[in-house]
Amino acid sequence: MGSVTRAVFGELPSGGGTVEKFRLQSDLLRVDIISWGCTITAIEVKDRQGRASDVVLGFADLEGYLQKQPYFGAVVGRVANRIAKGTFKVDGKEYCLALNKEPNSLHGGVRGFDKVLWTPRVLSNGVQFSRVSPDGEEGYPGELKVWVTYTLDGGELVVNYRAQASQATPVNLTNHSYFNLAGQGSPNIYDHEVTIEADTYLPVDETLIPTGEVAPVQGTAFDLRKPVELGKHLQDFHLNGFDHNFCLKGSKEKHFCARVRHAASGRVLEVYTTQPGVQFYTGNFLDGTLKGKSGAVYPKHSGFCLETQNWPDAVNQAGTDL
Repeated sequence: MGSVTRAVFGELPSGGGTVEKFRLQSDLLRVDIISWGCTITAIEVKDRQGRASDVVLGFADLEGYLQKQPYFGAVVGRVANRIAKGTFKVDGKEYCLALNKEPNSLHGGVRGFDKVLWTPRVLSNGVQFSRVSPDGEEGYPGELKVWVTYTLDGGELVVNYRAQASQATPVNLTNHSYFNLAGQGSPNIYDHEVTIEADTYLPVDETLIPTGEVAPVQGTAFDLRKPVELGKHLQDFHLNGFDHNFCLKGSKEKHFCARVRHAASGRVLEVYTTQPGVQFYTGNFLDGTLKGKSGAVYPKHSGFCLETQNWPDAVNQAGTDL
């Protein structure tokens, strides 16, 4: 049977409120989540020898999360991923967003869901966070009530997202955890074996916006339907890394999406989702400048993300629904 405990994680500056940490514990996993950005700060899991390691990148204290950093462990929204040129239309009206990743808007804007304090409620096997995003926040139309629920059952961590809008607005929520199954602070993820259950992917332009084509993975570097060792695969195909949406089968039921295996430790991560896409990102923009937990630095390719989501820029692309 699992347990949930809560503690103070830190105080926001200028009386901004208290950030709490919630520890979800089962016999197989320990997960720490804070109320700032619904952020997963640690996931501790044993290797085949029974030695526990923390397998997500992040910081030991609140100051780390308040600095400029690449969304470690956070829930991103209202709209995860990129919106081309920061504009979109709803019901014939054009909305303009901040271009926080020139020339596009990324992960909800300058102060997205990752940079706000959420209201927690402890559950028997997890924690639920809620907030109200006011009409016009970051340029988005309508008031949006949002609930993000984390529950832990044995070796399975479930993240459930729910949102209720006062008017039509794009919503696309995901979690931006960076994993390294060798243990956070390990220098790279090249020895990880990756499988993604996708027959097609979305090619992108130089600003990482989908071109509109839904391309078959067959015969390309994006064919990850059978396991590939990441380092060798990037080398063989002369890739700088992945930062692409893989198109999953369009089922509203929960379905298998991806598996990452670290042979040396025996740790395996499996991802299941109800979403139509997953962004596979290999930490290409990490550059070793951030000081993480236990004195770790995070160089390029030292963590990977599997962000289950709706397709990037869906609000501007024909044939994709948000």
